[in-house]
Amino acid sequence: MSLGEPLVELQAAPAGLDVPVREVAILDPEDPATAATGELVLAIGARGRAALPALRAAGRARAAAVAVKLDAPGQADALREAATEAGVALLSVRRETRWEHLDALARAIISGPDAPETAEHNAGDLFSLAQTTAVLTGGIVSIEDTSSRVLAYSRSADSDEVDDLRRLSILGWQGPEPYLSKLREWGVFQHLRSSDSVIAVEPHPELGLRRRLAIGIRAGAQPLGTIWVQEGSRPLAPQAEQALVGAARVAAAQLVRRRRELSADVRLTQTLLTGLLEGSTGPQSLATHLGLHPQRPATVLGYAAVGGDTARADVTGLISVHTAARHRSALLAPIDSRIYVLLPDLPAALPVATVRGWAQEVVDAARDHLGVQLRAAIGSTVPGLARVPESRAQADRILDAMGRGGVMPEVAALSDVQAEVLVSETLALLQERPELRDPRLAALTDYDARHGTRLAESVLAWLDALGEVRVAAQVLHIHPNTLRYRVRRAEQLTGIDLAQPQQRLLAMLQLRLPSA
Repeated sequence: MSLGEPLVELQAAPAGLDVPVREVAILDPEDPATAATGELVLAIGARGRAALPALRAAGRARAAAVAVKLDAPGQADALREAATEAGVALLSVRRETRWEHLDALARAIISGPDAPETAEHNAGDLFSLAQTTAVLTGGIVSIEDTSSRVLAYSRSADSDEVDDLRRLSILGWQGPEPYLSKLREWGVFQHLRSSDSVIAVEPHPELGLRRRLAIGIRAGAQPLGTIWVQEGSRPLAPQAEQALVGAARVAAAQLVRRRRELSADVRLTQTLLTGLLEGSTGPQSLATHLGLHPQRPATVLGYAAVGGDTARADVTGLISVHTAARHRSALLAPIDSRIYVLLPDLPAALPVATVRGWAQEVVDAARDHLGVQLRAAIGSTVPGLARVPESRAQADRILDAMGRGGVMPEVAALSDVQAEVLVSETLALLQERPELRDPRLAALTDYDARHGTRLAESVLAWLDALGEVRVAAQVLHIHPNTLRYRVRRAEQLTGIDLAQPQQRLLAMLQLRLPSA
């Protein structure tokens, strides 16, 4: 089984181990349990017996396998029985494993050595290279980028041979910081950045580390990553260092090619996506380039940082990963200070609450992991890609209203905040068009500024309380008689008759401006 330890464990394979996997599908817990022939279904959020509908649907569709996390060991029995009855393989996923990593790994393995020459093919090549290197060195291999993120690794038949660093790196898709700190302290990373030679890291049983060899992957003076070979229960092969030098050269060629292909493809995708969002490019080019259905529903999500620019690599990456885990065709484009996510090919009846939940996950993760406060706006669901600019425009309206202040949720669709958005847009119009304002109200705020009074504030509080003097006085922390005096004084100074509904309405709006 290519996924292998320590990510998954095979619980049942009623059709044997030779069932081909053609695609990976992510099943959201709020979506109907569906599958397609040959799919590996990742049952996200459906722990234990909650995955039974997914298993039955996968069996009916002749899917290849279902992967699920277990809450307790005893749950495996019921799921194995259901999987055997449905005729579909069952994989139990370790609780620490991140779904987006398992998804990326599975897709890379499926691409395999016979896949077309694409970026996904290069990822598959790296897994093949890791396995070949493991055979030549007699060790356990992982290939990482310059940030210690795991790109590919070899399979190990015996999980007892894997040390803590290897296990935690694969589970977290990145080397854990305490171990990385030790490697930095020992000068390992300095050597890998500056030398083409192999470095040996001696075993440290007290840290759970076995002996390993490492070599930097370089293109000239440019570091591209690292290959690590961990020694298992037997010593590494005598020619392990020589094999590692050759593997680093092959990996360098693959990573350089991968970067070039990804760079060109990403630039084209970004150009087409930005053009579609801005309405300057039609939908057909993007649909053809990515194989999207131009007539299926789509929605745009907009993200903006509170008091800052969201166009940062860490925020962009976080949004990308979380959204891709929920919708496989999601596309992301930073434009000015905002980040937009296009969700194409949506189910016809996808609830807004589901999309709101996805966006809330991103906002929560940005706050918890990056210390960044994000606002998220959900644009309208449109019937096809041609109307994506409408969805983006609606998301912008919501973000604009959020940016003007007031009490607003972190994540909202227009139906959640329609009144707030309309009032905000009306205030923006009054701000931009002085001729639409009542000069008597402007004179009232000028009077306050010159004399240090609070007449305008008092009138607005009284209006907001619908004329309830005691309620407004409590808000202002003044005596009701003081409030009555201020309202009368404001009417005397300006000549405004607050008994007139139209004047009350205009005052409620104009007095909310930063400077009326």
